Amino acid sequence: MKSVTKQKTNVIGAALFAAAMALPSSHSAFAEAAPERGIVSFKYLNYKDSQPDQDRVSVNAYSVTGMAPVAGKWSISTTYTNDSVSGASPEYNSHIVSGASKMKDHREAVDLGVTRYFSKGSITLGTSYSKENDYISRGYSAQESISTEDKNTTFTFGGSYTTDTINPTVNKDMFYDKRTLAGLIGITKILTKQDIVQLNIGYSKGKGYFNDPYKLFEQRPDNRDSKTLMTRWNHHFDGKDGTARISYRYYTDNWGIKAHTFGLEYVQPLPKEFTVTPLVRLYSQTAADFYLPDFPDPSADLPTYYSMDQRLSAFGAITIGIKIEKKIAKDWLVDAKLESYEQRAQWSISGGGDPGLAPFSARSIQLGVSRQF
Repeated sequence: MKSVTKQKTNVIGAALFAAAMALPSSHSAFAEAAPERGIVSFKYLNYKDSQPDQDRVSVNAYSVTGMAPVAGKWSISTTYTNDSVSGASPEYNSHIVSGASKMKDHREAVDLGVTRYFSKGSITLGTSYSKENDYISRGYSAQESISTEDKNTTFTFGGSYTTDTINPTVNKDMFYDKRTLAGLIGITKILTKQDIVQLNIGYSKGKGYFNDPYKLFEQRPDNRDSKTLMTRWNHHFDGKDGTARISYRYYTDNWGIKAHTFGLEYVQPLPKEFTVTPLVRLYSQTAADFYLPDFPDPSADLPTYYSMDQRLSAFGAITIGIKIEKKIAKDWLVDAKLESYEQRAQWSISGGGDPGLAPFSARSIQLGVSRQF
């Protein structure tokens, strides 16, 4: 059995959302006007990963999102997510244990956000809750965006607090908790009619239970502090009416992991209300200070912290994908997105990858439909 929350955070998250910023909020960094129309959307995700001679994790997930304007100065939004995970996960490193622990889990999550719009910005308050059979997570967030008089520059400030409760199925009498406080400051600036740039700086401080209770050889620190720097540049090509989106994210934490993410997307409108968006993402990280590529000498004393979890090793990864959108009728939009992910130890740009780790692959298919009202 393997925790869905941990599995999605460490595997699916690395594969699909490596370039995305963490909490406090996914709300736009621009100071927006209050929406005039509401929207309802449905998304379905199918994810599967594998290693040589071993099928790993399979995920089926769907979400329903709704947003409605209120009184011309407010909006309220909510999302319900339901996912199921099944498959197998190595108990240690993929090259040490050929067998794997079986897992099957189900998660439900809901979040709610309320936004108040002003002439020069907005304030959003949010809360979230998710539950599975061994993990409960509660989150609270706030974000404010303020624009300058000419509306060319927007400053963003945000914060979040998350508390998690873990009750491993391997020992129902044990309960653990984890608390994370995060903050974000950012600036978005319109440089020209074709160029927009953004810089975000984030900080996260976590305290509590960071072990994986389903790993047999595991002792991690009870705190994890991280810093992130994210830059984005969007450039619009008037002649082709397309837009390039370039991003870079740097991550570092007190476990010794340093990670770089480079992202490139190109959004191209096509005839008959089609839009196509190819993308590529490059990722590389160093290993955690306490990552062990093999069992230590039994005659030697164990270090204070240790883990053979391959997600804490040094590796590099490449994601390629394509998204196609089609507007149908007046208020409907459908989309399909396909991504393929490949991970190798030797692709770490800083070196130090564990040569014994097997290659890791994943693919995801996402389908969506939305309607304005």
